[in-house]
Amino acid sequence: MTAFDVRPITDDERRSTFDLLRRALHSPRVTDDLWARVGDSWPAVHKFGVFEGGSPIGIVSAFDTEIAVPGGRTVPVAAVEGVGVRADRTRRGVLSAMMAAQLADFAARGVPLAVLHASEPTIYGRFGYGSAALGKALRVTRPAARLHERVATGGEVRLLTPESAVQEISALYRRIGLHRPGMIGRPERWWAIAHDRLVAPDSEHLVAVHSGPDGDDGFVVYATISRRSLDSPDHGAVLDVHDLHAADPAARAALWRFLLSVDLVSEVHARHRPVDEPLALLLTDHRHAATTAVEDDLWLRPVDVAAALAARTYRAAAPVVVAVTDRLLPANTGHYEVGPDGARRTDAAADLALDVDTLGMLYLGQWSATGLAEAGRLEVRDAAAVARADELFTTVAAPWCGTHF
Repeated sequence: MTAFDVRPITDDERRSTFDLLRRALHSPRVTDDLWARVGDSWPAVHKFGVFEGGSPIGIVSAFDTEIAVPGGRTVPVAAVEGVGVRADRTRRGVLSAMMAAQLADFAARGVPLAVLHASEPTIYGRFGYGSAALGKALRVTRPAARLHERVATGGEVRLLTPESAVQEISALYRRIGLHRPGMIGRPERWWAIAHDRLVAPDSEHLVAVHSGPDGDDGFVVYATISRRSLDSPDHGAVLDVHDLHAADPAARAALWRFLLSVDLVSEVHARHRPVDEPLALLLTDHRHAATTAVEDDLWLRPVDVAAALAARTYRAAAPVVVAVTDRLLPANTGHYEVGPDGARRTDAAADLALDVDTLGMLYLGQWSATGLAEAGRLEVRDAAAVARADELFTTVAAPWCGTHF
């Protein structure tokens, strides 16, 4: 077993840990030019490193933001990013040690929820994270795909300059708001590294904004990818949709109408879209919009189970008592009564029993209690409680994050 120390990193260790992360993710080393551009977006705060002989062998990072939960409230959340272990130190307990340190920090700071995007789905369940929201990948064929005549028209779409794209889109995202369970706030440091560099003058990405009766109400960030070759010199390009958000269905449809109107394009691709986004129904022929994949998107972990359950609302059904087991944060282990009036700890006998990662899967409404029970992830102690839990936890709109971090 390798001897190592786990602790918060210092300002002087920011670059070395960022370099470690890039090498763990098979990216080139950090150059002076790259560090000058992104260093400010890699602060030492909320980062835990694993050190061996003074050198970093593991890093885990997070930033504080907010998340929309069922019922419309937003609550504090820790967004976990930048997890990596040096290739010659994997499978030695390094990841477990720094994830445990990070969870203890979240709990000490009173953060009720943590979320992440998983590079590999088998990693994070053992740390209490559950797959809480899915996203679908779309491929739309052009020029055959057209919106049908009943789709509302109105407003206008304009392309932004790179300078305007940096200045305007963060405010527009805030104006659109966190209107689906799973959507998260984007702090300033997120925009600097995940958006501003993407839409810089030397980037291939473009930004279009839709304006409706009340002003700007939607935007799309996309890139054009050439598919021409010696054998197919006239092959149309692909529009690759990176980021699309809208305040309402009309603005969203207008943005799709714009994308489908771009000349010299053979297909439009988009990943991690809401699973219930009805793009196919907007078309005269729904077969021209194909769902090519449904993938896990957001993973969620209740850090303070009582606070997390109390933060969201529930539909009308008789209460259910759930027994939660949390091996890493044992203070969460206990019984909780969940009903239309809220959630609270109880000494009553449990109707259902589950581990905290399964509670993460249930929390935003992506998965049903029935499905989780059939998959063996939820223990049923009262058969009648399963249908009640289905009704309590379900949501009208499918959960969706829509932000990569």
